[in-house]
Amino acid sequence: MRNRLMSLILLLTLALSGCGYNTLQSTDEQIKAGWAEVLNQYQRRADLVPNLVNTVKGFAAQEQAVLLGVTEARAKVGSIQASPGLINDPGAFARFQQAQGELGSALSRLLVVSENYPQLKSDANFRDLQAQLEGTENRITVARNRYIKAVQEYNVVVRSFPSNLTAMLFGHQVKPSFTVENEKEISRAPTVDFAPPKAVAPAK
Repeated sequence: MRNRLMSLILLLTLALSGCGYNTLQSTDEQIKAGWAEVLNQYQRRADLVPNLVNTVKGFAAQEQAVLLGVTEARAKVGSIQASPGLINDPGAFARFQQAQGELGSALSRLLVVSENYPQLKSDANFRDLQAQLEGTENRITVARNRYIKAVQEYNVVVRSFPSNLTAMLFGHQVKPSFTVENEKEISRAPTVDFAPPKAVAPAK
């Protein structure tokens, strides 16, 4: 009886491994690790925002609209619970991605505005914050790319035969990823025009 049970367990193990079960587990773990690093880098960026805003505010108090835009974008990011389970909800993932994109655009506008303030550009605290922010943006790009690759490998297993049968049996579904369109939007430099408004001709 015992030998029969051991044989059954061995056959079941071989069947599961042959149908992609182990691959599903390993690729799923890679996604979790990649997503954790994405969240870590986004949090690092969010933590830099208050100090950056306060520093710019001291030199460019009149740029209230830009400063408010950064603050509001960060608040929107903070209102979304960035949990590991977010990658299992395509709708929540899309909202998170949009919020992060808005924060990235707001920070880009803030840094463009800062170019008009020589004293700000020469401030050591601002230069340090800017360097940290630029480094964080690079880390975010690397972390996102690793996550995209992990999701791609996992989704191939989930959708391929016969591993797709194992995926359906154990409730594994396709994971959402960053899309090409959103990647372009996040990295696109904002257009800022400091030209004085054109005078309107008086009505005759």
